[in-house]
Formats: sequence, C-alpha cells, structure tokens
Amino acid sequence: MKPIVIYTKSWCPYCHSAKELLRRKGRTFTEVDVTMDREAEKKMVDRSGGRRTVPQIFIGETHVGGCDDLYALDQSGKLDELIAA
Repeated sequence: MKPIVIYTKSWCPYCHSAKELLRRKGRTFTEVDVTMDREAEKKMVDRSGGRRTVPQIFIGETHVGGCDDLYALDQSGKLDELIAA
C-alpha cells in the first residue's frame, strides 16, 4: 500500500475530517503539523504546487489536494483504488 502523508494545522476542522475519513478506511498516515513549523510548511507548499491551505494530502507521490478533494475521490470510488494501487 502507498504511504499517506497529510499536512495539517492543529486547529483545522478540515484536517480533522480528512484524518477521520482515512481512519475509517483503516489507513495509517503520517501527519505533518505545520502550525508552528515553517520548514515543514515550505515543503508542503513546494510539494503541492503552491497551495498554502491545509490539509494537503499525498497518497504515494499523488497529490490528492485538500479535504473536499479527498471526500470527492471517496464518493467517486476512486479513493480505494488509489490507496490500493
């Protein structure tokens, strides 16, 4: 299975929602909290093509996007495919 990385901020409700969906899918993930970590935030912005909002979610090398993008993938049935590939 592909590793999942999610960049978050501690106060972000969208981050909590995205993590909850991944947990319901039975997936573990690496959480990178960028709340007070400027270097991690810079890496997130670079990896995501300039996006500064959180969460930013990566499955393997695929940039999923944010929480809404993750839920849209799930509703289309493509999230399970991406995770399993």
